[in-house]
Amino acid sequence: MLKTKVTELLDAALNERLDLFLIDFLMNNENHIKVIIDGDQGVLVEDCIFISRAIEHNLDREEEDFSLEVMSAGAASPLVHKRQYKKNLNRTLKVKTGSEEVEGTLTETSEDDITLAWKVREPKPVGKGKVTVKKEVKIPFENIVEAKVMIKF
Repeated sequence: MLKTKVTELLDAALNERLDLFLIDFLMNNENHIKVIIDGDQGVLVEDCIFISRAIEHNLDREEEDFSLEVMSAGAASPLVHKRQYKKNLNRTLKVKTGSEEVEGTLTETSEDDITLAWKVREPKPVGKGKVTVKKEVKIPFENIVEAKVMIKF
């Protein structure tokens, strides 16, 4: 079956390039293959070409008619893999959980959770005026519904 063969070729290519990892793999009934990858240091066009060739050059177009698309995860795409958080340390994320939405700087990531930090102006405990307070929250990966990097210009 074509899907099994493509999966094996994709796995072999990713084992050869351990800095790259799979975000999504889709294949429809018309044999349109779509592979979305990311990398610990980002993804270059050459990385997409490497994955594309690893698949395409090992399939026989006489046997199977297919189209192949290999792309990197877009800058506005939600983070779906734990490895994506590591490469986005010190960037601003907007994270949705089941109960809240938090925007802050990703200061730490572990096997189980992430830490976001941000500053907020709050009334002084005593007297008039406001004071800047640093807030921080740990969010377990299992609670994250969606996380996106906020692109600042």
